[in-house]
Amino acid sequence: MTMTKEDIIKPENLVYKKPKLMNDKPMHYCPGCSHGVVHKLVAEVIEEMGMEDKTVGISPVGCAVFIYNYIDIDWQEAAHGRAPAVATAIKRLWPDKLVFTYQGDGDLACIGTAETIHALNRGENITIIFINNAIYGMTGGQMAPTTLVGMKTATSPYGRDVKLHGYPLKMTEIAATLEGTAYVTRQSVQTTAAIRKTKKAIRKAFENSMNGKGSNLVEVVSTCNSGWKMSPEASNKWMEEHMFPYYPLGDLKDKE
Repeated sequence: MTMTKEDIIKPENLVYKKPKLMNDKPMHYCPGCSHGVVHKLVAEVIEEMGMEDKTVGISPVGCAVFIYNYIDIDWQEAAHGRAPAVATAIKRLWPDKLVFTYQGDGDLACIGTAETIHALNRGENITIIFINNAIYGMTGGQMAPTTLVGMKTATSPYGRDVKLHGYPLKMTEIAATLEGTAYVTRQSVQTTAAIRKTKKAIRKAFENSMNGKGSNLVEVVSTCNSGWKMSPEASNKWMEEHMFPYYPLGDLKDKE
């Protein structure tokens, strides 16, 4: 008797199920990268909301741009840092669409600082998903606006020096002070419990966007083991010991 896939993988034993929106393209991300996990959560939430044909994602520049390769929804690529402005236009033209951006810390907190702050402050009914790994992962591991004090990068080989480089930028704290924001949160995806919290946060932000409650920011404190030059396991531990004290997890603002 020949065993089939269905005989081996029974519904009650299925631990990991890939969302239908995620295609079969092999992921190019480095082993241990947080992007793939967040991609899956975004796809799951869109499916669960029944918004597969009514969602538009904005992908800008950096590692984050490649999300359009893996989730089969409508995508619009934006110039570096301009994703919130593009999202604003799309949401105003099609208010019935679920519109979100997916941005890294270099894109969002450096070249895109103005676009991010002003879109959030206007209360645009969009969600910004912010992947913060404190480094420029794609272009060689340079210092980012969110790089921690003392953290070594390709452009701060002796560690970030406050006198030379200033302090790490806390974009989520800034967003929480803006009148236009409805929901601002900081999460992570290094454990099962953390992943569940992040999925819940993404769902809440997307629902706020569709219900016209204002702008939403979901920061995900993440790892970049290639840029940090650590193993995936060591990266998670380093993140917990160093990133979380400076970027504490939890909801910073919830108008509800």
